Parts: sequence; structure tokens; C-alpha cells
Amino acid sequence: MLLIILAYLGGVLTIVSPCILPVLPFVFARTGQPFVRSGLPLLVGMAVTFALVATLAAVGGGWVVQLNQYGRGLALIFVALFGLTLLLPKLAERLTRPLVAAGSRLSENAGVQAKPSPWASFMIGVATGLLWAPCAGPILGLVLTGAALQGASVGTTLLLLAYAAGAATSLALALLLGGKVFSAMKRSLGAGEWIRRGLGAAMLAGVAAIALGLDTGILARVSTASTGGLEQSLVGQLTGKGKDSNVMQGGAMMAQNIPGKDEAGASMQASGAMMMAAKNSTSSLPVEGQLPSLAGAVQWLNSAPLTAEQLKGKVVLVDFWTYSCINCLRTLPYVKAWADKYRDQGLVVIGVHAPEFAFERDVKNVTKAMADLGIHYPVAIDNDYKIWRAFDNQYWPAHYFADAKGQIRYHHFGEGAYDESERVIQELLREAGNTQITTDLIDANGNGVQQAADMGEVKSPETYLGFERAENFVSPGGAKADRVASYSTPQSLSLNNWGLDGQWNISSERASLNAPNGKIVYRFHARDLHLVLGPGSDGKPVRFKVSLDGKAPGDAHGTDIAPDGNGTVTEQRLYQLVRQPGDVADHTFSIEFSDPGVSAYAFTFG
Repeated sequence: MLLIILAYLGGVLTIVSPCILPVLPFVFARTGQPFVRSGLPLLVGMAVTFALVATLAAVGGGWVVQLNQYGRGLALIFVALFGLTLLLPKLAERLTRPLVAAGSRLSENAGVQAKPSPWASFMIGVATGLLWAPCAGPILGLVLTGAALQGASVGTTLLLLAYAAGAATSLALALLLGGKVFSAMKRSLGAGEWIRRGLGAAMLAGVAAIALGLDTGILARVSTASTGGLEQSLVGQLTGKGKDSNVMQGGAMMAQNIPGKDEAGASMQASGAMMMAAKNSTSSLPVEGQLPSLAGAVQWLNSAPLTAEQLKGKVVLVDFWTYSCINCLRTLPYVKAWADKYRDQGLVVIGVHAPEFAFERDVKNVTKAMADLGIHYPVAIDNDYKIWRAFDNQYWPAHYFADAKGQIRYHHFGEGAYDESERVIQELLREAGNTQITTDLIDANGNGVQQAADMGEVKSPETYLGFERAENFVSPGGAKADRVASYSTPQSLSLNNWGLDGQWNISSERASLNAPNGKIVYRFHARDLHLVLGPGSDGKPVRFKVSLDGKAPGDAHGTDIAPDGNGTVTEQRLYQLVRQPGDVADHTFSIEFSDPGVSAYAFTFG
């Protein structure tokens, strides 16, 4: 219920978003007409179509994205014709002559009839809903990402309807207020004809803005009236989360709010309480439930498939991870050390690899990453997120500890709490009857990307380059989704702003370079800077050069580049590009690729 309320309130706030500006003329075009016959059907059509399109996007994936692009095109044509009927009634009459009778009646009802048809208004709402759907703010992104992980459901549609209902509520109030203003202007100025034509011109301007991508480009980047901060603040106030929904305290990466998981805040609080219990008196570890099913993995590595029943009598640590997740990589030294230290004493460590990016679904990629990382314990490839859903999990990394009876006794999300976690392992092994367990604790400091972060100096958030989750993108003109476009970067950047330079194609989860000598520039503050990269579809290596403030990084180079900044993308993984020695300060990072084809997914910091 909490998420439904949040979705509704997020929809209400949409009225002050720049992204809604191109839609407003279509709504205000119904002013001066009966609300029940005109405005209300438009808002209903808009809300229902938005919820339907967004639900299809959650269910169908990429093919629906393409279908929706056709839907947007048809909607633009339809709304442009409607605008012309307002602006030039005679021209509209000529345009509608070849249409079938139903289409002609719809045009007349929408544009000129004194008693507007509810059906015509509903159809205008349908068209407007198609235009609005790709531009509905952070709440929509959270819902769709969660649906992709957890599977679309009735709950997904309810959340989308709640969001649409919130937007329709604020638009209805604006429409009613606009109607009063409209009537007053007609009485005082006799300007009804000019107002009607002005609305038509505004609608055509809106069509042009959407066709040029300004609704998801320039307008989406206007910060003075954006709802992004309002929505994130609202979520933070009601759920206790910070502004950055991807990174939780303790270095856990959240899989965006997953529908139906209202207990996220409670789970985090419970985790903290159990950590304190483990620290002070591990014998009082509560029983959280039975170890869920491990069925559903597409493949097991380093082991035959394991079941919860087979693991009875063993203490089990289940580690949810994905190989390009920096938070996961930094916990691995401890997970591997626990597996080695307590293997002969009854501990079984199981990794559950749940991919974030498409390339992480490739079992060959995971197998190579495991070899490079030295992972020898069993790993379940959870490409369909069946184990993820069985555990009701939301985070990378997430650690669940089960006793010899098959009961979950403790869990922890993210980095840190390593001493508490190891004490839990020791206590559960003693409960299982092993009396030779010592109380000493390991110190597994990692190297390279696995070295613990300097969180006190991290002032830059995880940043995605795909248009679905991209933030703070400042290249002029904004992102052009799913097509090759030319980008440039401003001469100066504010902290955490970034941009592209050259010919790039920005898709939902990555930006791909289409020509040589393309750049990515980012103004950041952290000791470490990482970038998830992959070569082109042909697999050919891609050469690049990194600079800091326009100079070679020198001693600040990461493990994947030389001091002169040169490096090569050879595989799909996380690359460490910067590690600053000494004091940490703001720097402008730039990476230039000599060869085309590279794909860039996300920045992470440490």
C-alpha cells in the first residue's frame, strides 16, 4: 500500500515537471468545454493508455519499446491533426475529407463541435498517454526496473495506474482552473477565436518539441522545476532512504524499488538490529524463516545443483552478487576467505549470480570472471531471478546465513559488518555441534578493485549511461534514445555532471560509440573511479586514453590503465581507471576511445 501511495503522490507532482510541458497544451485545449464530456474522458484515456503502455513495457521488454516508438509516431500525427483543426478549421476540413466517416466525426468533435464527444476526448487522451508514457519521471523507472527483476504482475499495473491517477488529479485541477480563466478571457476580451487558434499553435509546438526529442532531452534536464528531487525526497521521507536510491548505507546496491516490497525499510532496520544482536550476544539470533528453494537456476558452476534439503546439517551462506558490481567485488575477499577457513568445519558458501546488465547473463562471461576472481565455491546462475524472488531479495550484495536445520538466522546487505558476519558463522557452526571453532577473525583486505572504499571521500553517486536510469547528463540537446547522434561536452562541468563527445547511440542500459575518437567526460569526487565497459559486437579490443584535468593520470592511474592513461577494453566487465593517492579532490575525468564499438554502462566510485 505504501508504494501505491508513493506512486500516486509522485504522479501528483508530475504537473510541475518540465517533461509534462509538451502535454499540457493537449489538456488545456479542452478548456471552455464541459468537463464531464470533454476533460474527464481525455484524462481517463491518458491515464489508461499510459498504464497499458507502461505495463506492456514491463512485460514485453525491447520489442514493446519499438512498438511504442511507432505508437508515439501515430500519436504525434493524430495530435498534430487535432492542433490543425483548432488553428485552421478550413484546412482541417479539407484534410478530413478523405478519411472514413468515423475519423471525420472524430476530428469535428475534437475541434469544432459545441457539444464535444466524450469518445473524441477519450481518443485525444489515448494519444496524449502515448506521448507522456516515456517521460513520466523516476517513479516509473523504479516500477519498470522492479517489474523486470520480479516479473510483471497485477501489482505492477496497480502502481502504474496509481501514478497515472495522481497525474490525472493534478491535471484535472489545472484543467478546471484553466476553464475558469478561459471563460473570463472570452467575456472580457471576446478573444475566443484567437485563444482557440493559440491553443492549436501551442499543440503544434508541443508536437514539434516531442518529435525533436526535447521532451526527454532539454526539458528533462531542466532542474529548477523537475520533480526528480521532489519524488526522491518524498521516497526518502516515507521510507527512510537517502536521495540516491541505488546505493544504500553500507555499500549495498538496491535493485530499484521492486513492486510489492514495502518492507524494504523494515528489512534494513531488522538487519541493523540483528547485527547488534550478533555483536553482543550471537546465541540470541532469531529465526527469520526457512531457507528458500534454490531451484530455478539456469546452470550451476563448480557444483551439481544443490537443494535446501540436501544442505540440511550444514551451515549455509548464500551470497547474491553480480560480477560487474563494485560493492559485490569488495565483499568477495571476505566471502572467499570464509569459504576456505570454515569449509572443513561444515560451512557451505553458495554464490547466486543475478545479472544487472544483459552481458552478465552470458555464462561464459561469468565463468571467466569467476576464474579471474578465484571463486571456487558453488555458484547458481540465476538469470531468471527465480532464486532472487524466492528470497525476496532486493540488494547486491546480500548475504543470508542459514543454520544446520535449514533456518535463516541472519542477513546483511552490502559491504561491511564483516566481524559480525563471521561471528554469526562461528555461532551457527557451534550450534551444529562443532566444538573446535575458534573466535579469531580474518582480515581479508582486498587489492585492486576489491580494496575497501574510502567512503568518507565518496561524493559521487553510481551513474548509469543508458537513458533509462541516466542522471546529470549535460551534453547539449540531451540524450537521443536508440539512435546515433552527435554529442558535445560543455567546457566546464559541475560536480557529478557528465557528457559525451562524438557519435554515440544511447540505448536503455548503455551508450555505444559509433565512430572513432569519442569521449566520455565526468566531474567527480572520490578516491577511485570505475567504469563498466565492453568491446563491440565483433569482440575486437578498443583502445582508449584516460586523462585527469587534461593531463595523464600518473600516480593516480587505476589498475586497468598505465600511468600515461593508456588502456584497452578487451572484455565486458568493470574497469578501474582512477585510484588517487593522498588527498582526494574534485577532478574532471575524460576517457577517449580511439576505436569505435565500445559500450559504456555505468560509473561507480570508491
